[in-house]
Amino acid sequence: GLHMAITLQYIVSHKGEEKLTTTDKKEADRYDKMLDVADNLADFIGKSDIGIEDSALEELSILLSKEKDSVIKILKGKKINEL
Repeated sequence: GLHMAITLQYIVSHKGEEKLTTTDKKEADRYDKMLDVADNLADFIGKSDIGIEDSALEELSILLSKEKDSVIKILKGKKINEL
């Protein structure tokens, strides 16, 4: 007969867009937190006098948030080849 499998999926949305679909709750939580940090970074950079388009600001903020461990090391004086 028919066998029905039920899979629990976590969908992370950001500004009405689906960004991640996963069955791993930890991964979903991590990604959600990364997006929150990116939003905070975007607000921080957006308040500065740097003229930057919204799309570039969002991409930059997500990059900095995803790579935060490396960014922290760079801010502490490490060179990119030491990361």
